Amino acid sequence: MRDALIVATALLSLFATVGWATDESEIQEYELSNGMKILLWPDDTIPNLALYTFWKVGSRNEYPGTTGMAHFFEHMMFNGSKNYEPGEFDRTMEAAGGANNAYTSKNVTVYTDWIPAMALEITLDLERDRIGFLKVDPEVVESERGVVYSERRRSLEDDNHGLMWEQLYAAAYMAHPYSWPVLGWRSDIENWRQEDLEEFFRVWYSPNNAVLVLCGAFDADSAFALLESKLGSLPLRAKGVEIRTKEPAQSGERRVELRKEAGLGSVLIGFHIPETSHDDIRAIELLDLILSEGESSRLYRRLVDQDELALRVDCDTDNNFDPGMFEILVQSRESIEGPPIEAAVYEELARVAGEGVSDAELEKARNMLLTDFYREMATISGRADALGSFELFHGGWRELFNISDRYEAVTSEDLQRVTRQYLNANNRTVVTLIPTDTTEAGDRDAR
Repeated sequence: MRDALIVATALLSLFATVGWATDESEIQEYELSNGMKILLWPDDTIPNLALYTFWKVGSRNEYPGTTGMAHFFEHMMFNGSKNYEPGEFDRTMEAAGGANNAYTSKNVTVYTDWIPAMALEITLDLERDRIGFLKVDPEVVESERGVVYSERRRSLEDDNHGLMWEQLYAAAYMAHPYSWPVLGWRSDIENWRQEDLEEFFRVWYSPNNAVLVLCGAFDADSAFALLESKLGSLPLRAKGVEIRTKEPAQSGERRVELRKEAGLGSVLIGFHIPETSHDDIRAIELLDLILSEGESSRLYRRLVDQDELALRVDCDTDNNFDPGMFEILVQSRESIEGPPIEAAVYEELARVAGEGVSDAELEKARNMLLTDFYREMATISGRADALGSFELFHGGWRELFNISDRYEAVTSEDLQRVTRQYLNANNRTVVTLIPTDTTEAGDRDAR
């Protein structure tokens, strides 16, 4: 382990001193006339640009009957606007040497463009047209409705672990809109109304609801002038209502049994944790790695190597505006059921809560997180993504430059405290996948 720590420390020193700014002086912040926030990070290492537009709309901004709409518009934004027919957005960008993608979460929808520096103007023409003049054509709506329904069926209904995550959030959240899946409920997808779709786009795609990040080879003053001329005149629209609902504190374990045709069982355990901007998140991120990252992690050694209960174990959390979840997923070995797996997990959590972790474990976790962070900062795409994510989720983009100090400040006592406070029995929801054979599944479906 000592050699691994030496290598990791050397990597941190390398990434911290080359390839990206070590302070905030290179980054410039602007606001367009219509309130769209602009973050610029010039870097002429290569003649390329990464343009990321973060829209503050995700599944948390939906309500029953409209679930899945945020993800749906991730598709619609490539399917025709005033001056570009469906498919032309991609073709025009590719002809200019660029590429694009997008993703939707519970909190945001993000559109990503990777282009040659000379293609900035045509890219902003494309962005202006779809932001200001998107077509919500009924025929295209019906076509894309089928596409997103197929995506839901593939990634949730026909995927056992996807279905477990859907069940986890539905059980763990009683009041807050994190309770429904990003892809939406099937019945909502099938019954979205044209007027609701048009209203959703109108209120959430107002320019002052976005943060645009541009990294790469450009002059900041010239880039801002071009952004203002292309996007600054887009009209403001009334923004949607902010989420005011607070999830009530959980005061006892909740359990879900999912009986489904499967080769192996699984256990998914979720604990409520604070929003990403909360001071405790850094300790929780480190705890994540200590518990499950790699074959030397605590849960891997216990469940996979020592007790031979599981094939794999993963911990995870996500960026959230509101209090989220810390998840532990365990894939069982053949014929192993949930109770012994749960018992082993809870014993390992009790050990952390009671004894803390070693200095070597904590230092290794710090080095892993920071090495990944600096590796991401070595690319303009990674910087664009990190800059927007820190601006929205971590208390502002300037926190990007305090990240090392924030991790260094976490102690073993902090890990004990957050484990006791958040990863306890009264705060957990458990989903157990119980495999059924084909005959039993068929009988159930027939009934």
